[in-house]
Amino acid sequence: MSIRVSVIGARGYTGSELLPLLYNHPGVEISAVASSSAAGDPLGDHVDGMEDSELRFVDIQPENLARFAADAYILALPNGQAGDYVAAVDRHFPDSVVIDLSADYRFDDQWQYGQPERFASVLKGARRIANPGCYATGAQLALLPVVGKLVGVPVVFGVSGYSGAGKTPSRKNDLAALKDNLMPYSLADHVHEREVSRQLGRDIRFLPHVAPFFRGITLTIAAELDGSTTAAELLDLYQNAYRGFELIDVQVDPPEVTEVRGRHGVKMGGFTVSKSDPRRIAVVCVLDNLLKGAATQAVQNLNLAFGLAPETGLDQKTFTSRVTGANG
Repeated sequence: MSIRVSVIGARGYTGSELLPLLYNHPGVEISAVASSSAAGDPLGDHVDGMEDSELRFVDIQPENLARFAADAYILALPNGQAGDYVAAVDRHFPDSVVIDLSADYRFDDQWQYGQPERFASVLKGARRIANPGCYATGAQLALLPVVGKLVGVPVVFGVSGYSGAGKTPSRKNDLAALKDNLMPYSLADHVHEREVSRQLGRDIRFLPHVAPFFRGITLTIAAELDGSTTAAELLDLYQNAYRGFELIDVQVDPPEVTEVRGRHGVKMGGFTVSKSDPRRIAVVCVLDNLLKGAATQAVQNLNLAFGLAPETGLDQKTFTSRVTGANG
């Protein structure tokens, strides 16, 4: 039996990643795809990988959602826009699963935080799931193995491709402004800083930047531990922590964005220990913000909610994203 999934907010970068994953998923049937601006158009006219689909965009609003019954609703809407749709699902289909990709419910204790590597057991059967943020996914995974040893406030220096700013025009996705540039922004109280601090149970500092490449995130974390360590010990600690997780690779060398761009997984490495103070460490984490930072993780959460293995439908050996930006 297929899981009937409706996707609402499907015209953004994340939706363009998510739809082909769902379309090729062996246990999913896409029942409706919402876009007001493209209502009536074939999906294949707008989304790479959907050319042989017979589906057309429809205009789903909270007022008419009752006409679009589904087992699961995935909301790929801008921050602040999920509430009315969630209320409509609560009213008409309370037993259906809702996976929200925005930040709207990441701080709501009535929703399950959807990080599969940490919460797989409670995500099974969950009905309201808040997909983690892209930066927050990498920062948490990179800090989790040492979170019990941390002293002080770790610093996370992040750089994202401009797809992280979405399609609405701004300086953060303006190629002219970004050319030969690195643009810092929201250097205090960023939503992902608050998200990671909440989930780890301790404060972090997060310093985000946007670069002139289209997709991918690199995070360099500097932290102090409660005792001395070595790079070899850190490598062993991280490898043991993530053994058995198909989408997480731990390596010796610092990973680079090109290694994960258009791929499902996360890479960590570059474990470094200060010679002058072997309590001070650094680690590098990279991931694709549109995939593991959004669409891939949504599929993992959908799988877990319906009792499937989290990587069902995510065949990394044969998958490479075709969503690219103006500069590739």
